[in-house]
Amino acid sequence: MNRNRRNFWFAVCGTSLCFVLAMAGARAQSAAPQAPTSNAAAPRLAEEEFKNIQALKGIPAEQVIPSMQFIAASLGVECEYCHVAHANEKDDKKTKVTARKMIKMMMAINKENFDGHREVTCFSCHRGSTEPVSTPVIMDEEPKPRAEEAKKPENAKMALPAAEELLDKYLGAIGGASALQKITSRIQKGTLTAFGGQHFPMELYSKAPDKRVSIMHLQNGDSVTAFDGKQGWLSVPGRVHMMSPAENDAARIDADLYFAAHVRTLYQKFDVNSGEKVDGHETYLVVGRSEGRPPLRLYLGKDSGLLLRLIRYAETSLGRNPTQIDFADYRDANGVKVPFRWTLARPNGRFTIQIADVKGNAPIDDAKFAKPSEVVK
Repeated sequence: MNRNRRNFWFAVCGTSLCFVLAMAGARAQSAAPQAPTSNAAAPRLAEEEFKNIQALKGIPAEQVIPSMQFIAASLGVECEYCHVAHANEKDDKKTKVTARKMIKMMMAINKENFDGHREVTCFSCHRGSTEPVSTPVIMDEEPKPRAEEAKKPENAKMALPAAEELLDKYLGAIGGASALQKITSRIQKGTLTAFGGQHFPMELYSKAPDKRVSIMHLQNGDSVTAFDGKQGWLSVPGRVHMMSPAENDAARIDADLYFAAHVRTLYQKFDVNSGEKVDGHETYLVVGRSEGRPPLRLYLGKDSGLLLRLIRYAETSLGRNPTQIDFADYRDANGVKVPFRWTLARPNGRFTIQIADVKGNAPIDDAKFAKPSEVVK
């Protein structure tokens, strides 16, 4: 598998492809972990699903790969830094032994000092480097104030709009609820830019209320990311990865054709703060919060009301994996404003999609969203 395709898989779903391809050799049994339901048995544990699990014993099996993603992002490395290629269960590398010690140390720090709450993570010290950052960094230039809020009057925060007002403005900015509900499907075609400026054609098919499939035509075959309303998957030729529950949650937000109307129902409460500039535009930051779930951060343009940036998090046993999506180049499409350019970024990389053509309410066969038959367990 070439490096470009592996990196693209990592950028799209946050999963380095070597993690996925090595699962068959690392799993103790072939059955993939299933999302628990009210009538289902408890989810399988890591040690029941994977071979030679030690530091992560007791966590759900579905959390093993996301936890590895978090370590990789925190240290700025890939799988082979700790694992033997195609034999993840082996302990041949010293870095893997060290990683286990660090995980136990981190858990002990949180247990003994923060009542078991996860306050310290791998990233707290590593900051994207294999060596912990233990010495203050000398800046190349004079440090800037951390926040301009310190210069604002103390009552500035009181002047912030209510979350409901900002979400209403966002819905109105794209055309309103009535115009949005008239859209039953959307086909978008454009170009993906990644790997140092390489360009690849892509198509995106969306069908109300929450089905979506994107197809990236890469040099060595198509890369597909899909969600059928219940289950998502990612594939490259000959390999398929069924999404975990956390990945499904993210895919469901992306696939929601009526997200602007539904977002206020997705979280129990919303907070408002002044946001950072996004592509030169001043923003309000609206943060959705629910008990037991990571937050959702929405950066809404102060002038336009449009969604300019979305940051979501996937919870793992070791920390949160962030995904940032910037939206730009809004244009009218069948009475609704849609972004014609978006950039998806994670700690390991990013790619940009520029849309050239949009067709609204075009017929899309449900077969387009059919699950693949070949699955990597």
